[in-house]
Amino acid sequence: MDELAEAYAYPEAVTGGVPVAWLRANMVSTLDGAAQHDGKSQPISTAADMRIFGTLRGLADVVVVGAETVRQEGYRPARARAEFAERREAAGQGPAPAIAVVSASLELDFSLPLFTSPLVPTLILTGAAAAPDRIATAEKAGARVVVAGDGVGVEPARAVRALADLGFTRLLTEGGPRLLGQFVAADVLDELCLTVSPMLTAGDAQRIAGGPSVAVPHRFALVSLLEEEGFLFGRYQRT
Repeated sequence: MDELAEAYAYPEAVTGGVPVAWLRANMVSTLDGAAQHDGKSQPISTAADMRIFGTLRGLADVVVVGAETVRQEGYRPARARAEFAERREAAGQGPAPAIAVVSASLELDFSLPLFTSPLVPTLILTGAAAAPDRIATAEKAGARVVVAGDGVGVEPARAVRALADLGFTRLLTEGGPRLLGQFVAADVLDELCLTVSPMLTAGDAQRIAGGPSVAVPHRFALVSLLEEEGFLFGRYQRT
């Protein structure tokens, strides 16, 4: 785990002595481009992929995830992991990353452990026009609501800034595809950690990023590549 932590360490991005937010995504895709099977990523994953998943969470300040992914994947709070305790303490981090849920409607089940028993309060990123009663329900459940948009939805660049203002500069998003597509379109994604699964699924599953295409494809550079049992684990950063 120490070797993985070193391999996936966040860049020390600083401007004027102030840490700069770095947004990384972690996604898995089959050979034919499917990001899910039967609505979930687990069937196309592997034990090594889950080790990297845990490592990336162990290094992050906050995990940003879309509301639909929370519902489909049954998201739970991030847990404290002993193997990262010393590293997190040295970096000035809490025992586990916060989870930040991106939601325009705030139609979430606030009785879930994600809201009732996290080590650190769960955040909800939403727009200024979100329904006041849903905001009140979220806050009553213990969530911290952060406004990151002027309308009902979240503006990706404002979400990154809002999290950085709260002291979260090591950002990790685990999707889903629609949220990642929004980050890509807004040109705020700094890094993609992509697992290529040696599987074929056919069907009509989503790609890792969805939504409108960008005018000019964004070029990323491969900075590392690991392999185990036919699974490829690539790390790409913006050029």
